[in-house]
Formats: sequence, C-alpha cells, structure tokens
Amino acid sequence: MERSTPVYVAGADTLTGAAIVTALRRDGYDVLDGAGEVEMDSPASVRQFFERHRPEHVIVAAGRSAGITGNQRFPADLMHDNLLVVTHVIHEAWRSGTRRLMFLASSCSYPKLAPQPMRPDSLLTGPLEPTSQSYAVAKLAGIQMCEAYRLQHGVEFFAAIPADAFGPGDDFSPKDSHVMAGLMRRMHEAKYSGAPVIEIWGSGQQRREFIYSDDLASACVFAMQRYAGDGPLNLGGGDDTSIAELAYAIRDVVGFEGELRFDTSKPDGMPFKALDSSELRALGWQPVVPFHDALERTYRWFLNHEAQLVQRVT
Repeated sequence: MERSTPVYVAGADTLTGAAIVTALRRDGYDVLDGAGEVEMDSPASVRQFFERHRPEHVIVAAGRSAGITGNQRFPADLMHDNLLVVTHVIHEAWRSGTRRLMFLASSCSYPKLAPQPMRPDSLLTGPLEPTSQSYAVAKLAGIQMCEAYRLQHGVEFFAAIPADAFGPGDDFSPKDSHVMAGLMRRMHEAKYSGAPVIEIWGSGQQRREFIYSDDLASACVFAMQRYAGDGPLNLGGGDDTSIAELAYAIRDVVGFEGELRFDTSKPDGMPFKALDSSELRALGWQPVVPFHDALERTYRWFLNHEAQLVQRVT
C-alpha cells in the first residue's frame, strides 16, 4: 500500500474508522474520508465519489452496529444499513479500479457454538447467535462479496474480522452502545446519582475478546501493508475476559462503589467469543496498549466528552 496514493476509509465517522484515519495520517498516508461527499444509502452518491477519486486502496469500516439491546430492537435497520454498505462500496470500488480493499466484518459472523478461539474455517458451519443474526448475515454477505469479486475479477479484496473494539469516540448511547461503553456510562451515572446497585444483563460468565481502537487501527494498517492471503483474517488483541471481570474492571476505573447484580433472566449472547489471530501475529503484529490503560483512556475521553456536552447545553 503505497503512501503516494490516497486511501479511502469508508466509515471514517465510526469508532474504528476514525482510529484508522488517525493511524494512516500518522504514517504519512493521504486519506480520503468521504466527509460531505458520500451518502451510503445512495448508490449515485457512492458511485460519484468513486468515479471522482478512484482510490487504489479502500478500507471499509462503515455500517451501523449495536449491542444486544439494539440488535433485538432494530434487526431490520442494522441488516439494511450494512447490506447497503456492502453492495454499494464493494461494487463501486471494483468499478472504479480499486486494487486492494479490506472489508471489516464482525466476530458475530461466527457460529454461536464455534470452536474457541474462532478460526475463519468455522464460518458458515453452524447457526448464528439469534440476538445478532440479522447484523451477522449482512457482515457475512460482505465477507462473501470480497471472495466473489476476488475470484471473478482478480482483485485483492479480502475481509478481516476484528475482536470487539472500544476506545475514545465510542458510542455511549443507551440505544446503540456495546457492552464496554454501555457499562461505563451506566456506572458513571450511578456513581454521580448515588445509586447503590447496577443490574447487568446475563450471567456475567460469557467471555469476550476486546481490542482497543488504536490497536485495531494499527492492525488494519498493518494488514493492508503486509497481508498477502485471501482472507478472512482475524484481528484480535489476544486475551479474553468474562463480562463479570470486565464489569469489575470498569467499576474500578470509574470509581463506582455500589453492587453489581447480574440478571440471569436476560440473554448472554454468544457464550464465548475469542479469535484465533495467529496468522496476523505470525506476520509480526502485536497490540501495544495494556487493557487497564485502554479502559482509563476511554473513560478520560468520556469524561471530556460529557463536559463538552454540558457546556454546549448551558
């Protein structure tokens, strides 16, 4: 991936996309973020952008996502939004002559009971987790489209599957936040309201692998530079943790002193979700931000962001 040619990051306004833009610019790349030009739900807008800029390299980080609550409430919205990204961006990239494209899928694409840690050869071998099935099917479509365009047209299009990302710029809203940001916001609010208890969906025993957004961005740029396979390629941080362990770590960072109560009447989601990222590690990539430091950096961003919101309102 030559620094002399622009890189288009579709979804530069997402957590991962924004981190990728920062990482690329830090490494000296000319970045196209599509701000003010691309409307993902408009085929004409996407086509005009690609015809105007004809980027040789594309990273697709676009598409709406949500936690369990959002996946249950808005399955049609999530599937529709992500299918639009897949069909418009990947096709128009090929039409305009893009040479190399990486589509970021989701670990939700793996079967619910896939062997752990999950490997790409487990994709499409079993039923998906029901609470995220619509979103996951759209991501699987993106994985398959990359393979189809590579096979039919000979382009270097491949999919990468990241672990659950978090970091500054995350979505902390009650509607769409993932578990990390959702717990952080709720504990922050409970701390300042004096609430004695926080109730958390599920048993707390389900395990997840998380990756800090800066590390994920580094992995994405590294893969675009070094990965020569057909994909999909797992992009994992290495360690998994239970939701209970995560909740207590967040409580420590936030300073909430109340009780954490786990509601087993609510769904756990996938029981275990960790990635086998040995192929990426064999190429020489490693994460650099310790997990607790990443939590602290994320909470500091959240505090600054909340303060800015208050200033704008007042």
